[in-house]
Amino acid sequence: MTAPRTATGPVPKKRRGGRPGGGELLAAAVGAVPGGAARPGQQQMAEAIERSVATGEHLLVQAGTGTGKSLAYLAPALTVDGPVVVSTATLALQSQLVDHDLPRLADAVEPVLGRRPTFAVLKGRHHYLCLARLDSSVEEEPEDALFDAPRPAGGKWLGEAGRLGKQMQRLRDWAEKTATGDRDELDPGVDDQVWRSISMPARECVGATRCPFGQECFAEASRARAREADIVVTNHSLLAVDMIAGRHIVPPHKLLVVDEAHELADRVSSAAQAELEPQLIDRSARRARPLLRPEVAERLTEAGDALAVGLAEAPAGRLTAGLPPALREACTLLDAATRAALEAIGDVKADDPDPVRKQQAKAVLDELSKTAQRLLEEADHDVAWVEKPENGSRRALVVAPLSVAGTLATHLYDERTVVATSATLALGGRFDTVARALGLDAPPPAPPSPAAAALATAAAAGRAGTTPPVASTDGSRAAIGTVPATEGPGWTSLDVGSPFDYARQGILYVAAHLPRPSVSGLPEAAGEELLALVGALGGRTLGLFSSRRAAQQAAELLRARTDLPVLLQGEEALPLLVRRFREERESCLFGVMSLWQGVDVPGDACQLVVIDRLPFPRPDEPLAAARAAAVDAGGGSGFAAVSVPIAAVRLAQGVGRLIRATGDRGVVAVLDSRLETARGYGSFLRRSLPPFWYTTRPDVARGALERLGKS
Repeated sequence: MTAPRTATGPVPKKRRGGRPGGGELLAAAVGAVPGGAARPGQQQMAEAIERSVATGEHLLVQAGTGTGKSLAYLAPALTVDGPVVVSTATLALQSQLVDHDLPRLADAVEPVLGRRPTFAVLKGRHHYLCLARLDSSVEEEPEDALFDAPRPAGGKWLGEAGRLGKQMQRLRDWAEKTATGDRDELDPGVDDQVWRSISMPARECVGATRCPFGQECFAEASRARAREADIVVTNHSLLAVDMIAGRHIVPPHKLLVVDEAHELADRVSSAAQAELEPQLIDRSARRARPLLRPEVAERLTEAGDALAVGLAEAPAGRLTAGLPPALREACTLLDAATRAALEAIGDVKADDPDPVRKQQAKAVLDELSKTAQRLLEEADHDVAWVEKPENGSRRALVVAPLSVAGTLATHLYDERTVVATSATLALGGRFDTVARALGLDAPPPAPPSPAAAALATAAAAGRAGTTPPVASTDGSRAAIGTVPATEGPGWTSLDVGSPFDYARQGILYVAAHLPRPSVSGLPEAAGEELLALVGALGGRTLGLFSSRRAAQQAAELLRARTDLPVLLQGEEALPLLVRRFREERESCLFGVMSLWQGVDVPGDACQLVVIDRLPFPRPDEPLAAARAAAVDAGGGSGFAAVSVPIAAVRLAQGVGRLIRATGDRGVVAVLDSRLETARGYGSFLRRSLPPFWYTTRPDVARGALERLGKS
């Protein structure tokens, strides 16, 4: 078992005045779970959060799979006055909290608290039905409303129009009876373009006081419920928008818990990203045309045409030498056209005949104007690139911040205590890399203490105090997994370990004998290794691949040379594929990046996780490339500072698919020899992973899989 890393003192169960503390609430919650038992890491995390609330010190907590971290932060959250905000990166975790953890916690602690705690979900405004849009959509022509969205070349056809029209009618029927207007309650759902026609992005909203439906607004009602709740669950994207917009969306609070915190910086970067697309300019021109003189509207259309020409001429990728002349001309035309249009429309007034539609037109034009100006500025702190997906679905000119650490440092921590938690916060065995990405001042790495060095040496020699699941031989040893606490000005960190005994439950096998991967796709030698491993187990394999091409080649190989059922991402809906993978014992599921985090298959349905190569960012990923180039220009190593940490997080997430419960057993096989042979970063990546028993011997891995296959 991976023990908690840092000893902490006890926290009294009762506060002064008899008010229950987080420990007592956690005990009540755990006791209400059938078969529930105290987990040391969970208790330690809850105690650390209570101390942070008391001291105001921010906290980074690495909590491995199986810790029960949700209850560990929800229980002490109920000791805080006023709302506590919990932010998640994925809908899966948000649903788990709202549908399972919070109702169960409320039931369990009601006798202890003497009242039933309340909770609410806060989503972006566009996630709720807008009655004003629904009302105005009755009068709009289909071209300006329902079909006012990107669509396949060739336009809409009658069958598609009929299908979308039926969805629209179902939405109207639902609008008559829904109490929340929340899209997630609409079952079955509707296409995105249908939903866009009756929802309202925040930038286009006139506000409740000026909207004729303000008193009935579903989005405003959700905010009101959030202000009164004990715990508010939101998502990283909305949290990012709240920070950038001045912290007026999420209700005031003293404690913010950021779960899945390794995703936060990317979500903030996405929120600060802007883009120009010819279709968007065309739609904004059509929407604003009734409010403009013909010559002003025509200038918008000309700017959109100029952007389309510039994008057609420019190659995809990062713009390292500034805007090409054609794109610069398009941005200049767009800036002038949007300014003229905004001046012509004027202010939204209370006596306007249609303030909602006027505000919508103004909001889109204003965003286009600001984006054009931002691109023309070519600031050092921004990165611009041309986006052209391989399927040709869209072309866009995109701009995003080079770094969001400053934004986080300024807006994330002010006037609240922040607890950031994840199973992957300590990269390379330290918290400082993630701390800096989250805007915290982190000290430079220090030499390991004698005790830590001795423990690492013992682990590397296979003498870590646990019996390996295979014979300890040359090339086999217990993986290193100790994470010491790190702290900086105003923050500290904690690794509470995991209840799983990784060194006994699983093997990390690195195929060090394979050639270094050099070509795209699945190399022949890696394919043969994959066949041998999957064959030894008899299926039950989750394949995580670096590209769609590699996943397809792997699927074709196994289908041609085995009788095993092979499920390939993209051939069916992902939830259906995952369900089949769970139910069909000999099946294999192969896919790309969305599988690295989105699959939870405990038990013997998944006993082999294969990773074809280390998940470094591709050279054509604009933001990663720009950030690495900036570090290189400053005299550092962009690869070490940017690419390696990205790969560490992705790899840890992928490896974490194997052990999901205390009874799980299996092997993680990495078919990239660099994880063992790369002197500069191989050990850093290994220290970022759970402490599996480690081997580079193929016979050891195959032998373990054969034994699992017979069990």
